[in-house]
Amino acid sequence: MVSRLTRAAVSALLTTSLVALPLADATACTSVLLPAKDGGFVYGRTLEFGLQLQSQLIVVPRGIALTGTGPEGNIGQGGLAWTSKYAATGTNALGLPMILDGVNERGLSGGLFNFPGYADFQTVPPGKGNQSIASFEILTWILTSFATVDEIKAALPGIYVSAVKVKSFGDMVPPIHVSVHDAAGKSLVIEYTDGGKLNMYDNPAHVLTNAPDFPFHLKNLSQYQYVTPNVLPPLKVGTTSLSAASSGDGMNGLPGGFIAPARFVRAFFAQANAPQLATSAETVGLAFHIMNAFDLPPGSIGTSASAGGEGGGVSGYETTEWIAATDMKNLRYYVRTYENPAIQVVDLKKAVQNLKEIKFIPFDSKPAVRDLTP
Repeated sequence: MVSRLTRAAVSALLTTSLVALPLADATACTSVLLPAKDGGFVYGRTLEFGLQLQSQLIVVPRGIALTGTGPEGNIGQGGLAWTSKYAATGTNALGLPMILDGVNERGLSGGLFNFPGYADFQTVPPGKGNQSIASFEILTWILTSFATVDEIKAALPGIYVSAVKVKSFGDMVPPIHVSVHDAAGKSLVIEYTDGGKLNMYDNPAHVLTNAPDFPFHLKNLSQYQYVTPNVLPPLKVGTTSLSAASSGDGMNGLPGGFIAPARFVRAFFAQANAPQLATSAETVGLAFHIMNAFDLPPGSIGTSASAGGEGGGVSGYETTEWIAATDMKNLRYYVRTYENPAIQVVDLKKAVQNLKEIKFIPFDSKPAVRDLTP
């Protein structure tokens, strides 16, 4: 099995008991990172939610003034002021001028993932509002400001990330954690927990889902060392040789279901054993095929308005609202939606030419059906 997760890396983060943490999770986002032989990477993820996030494509040019949301909660006012150093594109949510998932012109890529029951953001001291951003703005700040994971790790402790309620999010604080990947293949998970403690974890698995916290997922992953894509030898029972009834017996021990720890394990093994293709452009298609395995059948996960941040505080069921694949080398952001399986793309290099302000591009939600009847 080709694996980028070493036992030493797992052991270094096995600080939390597997059985000690609650499995508070209902929002089923899943992400992977795939390398190509040309040195590029493709980041793929799904976006599931109960509340419809009404995402659009967003393009943010370099060199424009941006302002974070201060602790008073007025969107885009009272917070950290900065100028976008890098252009970025991706998807937004709820009509907000923020990047939920995307890539910048240095190939830095990442997304926000729901983290209910665990996310706990910082209290901004009096007079420090201009050094703060809201939780849902963290990826926007990162992608417009930095080129590498190391730069993020150095800068993030210097700002406050606060709990700001969003009216269109059921008047709740978006409970997120963050996955980021740079063009060199370094991956980082950012989580605020336990009274606003900032946790930054190097991510040797290059995978993220939802709650529990990241150390839990690595602890859980360590239980699956026996999983392999290889054909297993027959089982010997006395003088009788028993072969599996089907191919795929080496992966037979993977966990099923839609809960985040199970998806984390399945995503890791899908990614770790995927063929490495010649170019990142070719790898985009591979990313979509892998993410197909995490596309939720409607009705498979119910949500409740009384369950807080799980599903956005609405009753119903989660759907895979969209799936994205980011070519981090060629700076192309691909997406397909629940309504339209056709792949749509934004080329960041072209999109920012002569762009002077943030641009929103609605998804095409009308699928084209080609009639092949002779």
